[in-house]
Amino acid sequence: MPGRKDITATANRMPPLGLLSIAAYLERAGHAVSVVDCLGPDALSGADPNARRILGEAPELVGFSTTTAGFLDAYGIASRIKALSPDTPVIFGGVHVSALGGPLLHHFSAIDYLCMGEGERTLTDLAAGMPMETIAGLVWRDNGRAVTNPPREPIADLDSLPFPAYEKLTGFPKRYHLPLFSYVQAPGATMVTSRGCPYQCSYCDRSVFKRSFRYNSAAYVYTHMRYLRRRFGIRHLNIYDDLFTLNRRRIIELCDLLAARPLGIQFNCAVRAGHADDELLNLLKRAGCLMVSLGIETGDTDLMSVHKPGVHLEEVRDTVKRIQAAGLRAKGLFMMGLPGETEASIQKTSDLVLSLGLDDMNMSKFTPFHGAPVWRTIHEQGQLEEDWRRMNCLNFVFLPEAIESREVLDQLYNTHVKRFYSDPAWRRKIRRRTWEHRHSFWRLLRDLPSFLSAMRTFEPKNPYASAASLRLTVEWGEYRLF
Repeated sequence: MPGRKDITATANRMPPLGLLSIAAYLERAGHAVSVVDCLGPDALSGADPNARRILGEAPELVGFSTTTAGFLDAYGIASRIKALSPDTPVIFGGVHVSALGGPLLHHFSAIDYLCMGEGERTLTDLAAGMPMETIAGLVWRDNGRAVTNPPREPIADLDSLPFPAYEKLTGFPKRYHLPLFSYVQAPGATMVTSRGCPYQCSYCDRSVFKRSFRYNSAAYVYTHMRYLRRRFGIRHLNIYDDLFTLNRRRIIELCDLLAARPLGIQFNCAVRAGHADDELLNLLKRAGCLMVSLGIETGDTDLMSVHKPGVHLEEVRDTVKRIQAAGLRAKGLFMMGLPGETEASIQKTSDLVLSLGLDDMNMSKFTPFHGAPVWRTIHEQGQLEEDWRRMNCLNFVFLPEAIESREVLDQLYNTHVKRFYSDPAWRRKIRRRTWEHRHSFWRLLRDLPSFLSAMRTFEPKNPYASAASLRLTVEWGEYRLF
């Protein structure tokens, strides 16, 4: 949040898998690569220190992968690089760049190239010195004019990719953290085993992978997991595929491998409501799965039909029951502030959250991204404050027509998030799992000032009120937030 110290990584610091995949691909092609994680444990503050750190590697090419919220900070670093070393070429990639494309070169002069879509082969071609006009997926300047080359075909065989270059991260894995209470064993890491999604949710930006769906084979995923276990001692993996279980045969084969030759790793993954039968859930449990996430988004059927077509609330309820019946934990993913949202629809979502008996939940603040279908009509459905730095699902930059103000929306968010964490049933689950979550409790205690600071943001009208009203006690057998 602008004007505040970024403490999100205290609770959840994930390796930048996109950069690490590109780094590994470049190294396999014979290039020397360094990775600077600007959100990592040794991250520097400010554009100039970061620029000097990068230039200290004497790079022949500097690449930035950015989200919408991170783009301007990255550009600040790029500008300092150009000021200190004008001849060092700079390329930007990532979902924000892939959504906006060529116009970015007109407005941001410190950027020499843009990478549209997947970056492994485009960066390798550029690093190899191929003529710019021959590099698919590249946007470049020709006498000041932005030239957009034909798009690059997606990598068809994901098994042809090397494992991400995790070893290039300072402090990996112990200084990288999965979300609190999402794991039992430590240390943890993240993995992506597929790219793309065939569905078309209104809020999801598909600028990089489009609507294709490609995946690693079960044998590749198993070998990747074994590599992380043996090389880095990983005990838990969060698998961040959009649709991990879409190819049923692949998941059955992977679960059979994990059950026959256990690695001592637990994992979390996501399923789609209505697409997780009992046999599949039991296989996941036997393979070491701990928690399954469901993208639910809203408890209002009308909003669901618009923003997440094909998902129905009865299927959601049924899927959650069957996940838990299989001995797995169920996590619900929700979104507040969608176009068409009203106070009544927010109440429906809050009621649904409590009725499901979830083990965990996440409520994000709806953010319209440039490459999402909803962007085309967003200005017709409410008020948008297009501040890229705040477009991170942590701020309400969009105000639906039926909601009086952003202050009201923030208050509704605070009320209903607190409602979940104050629910006696949820607290009983946490108390029963106190010992299981000892690693999370230790992190909570160790970084208590940062967590208290984070929780104060739930009282934006009066930042001092929360200090008096917030009670956080960690005692044997009791855990209380708010």
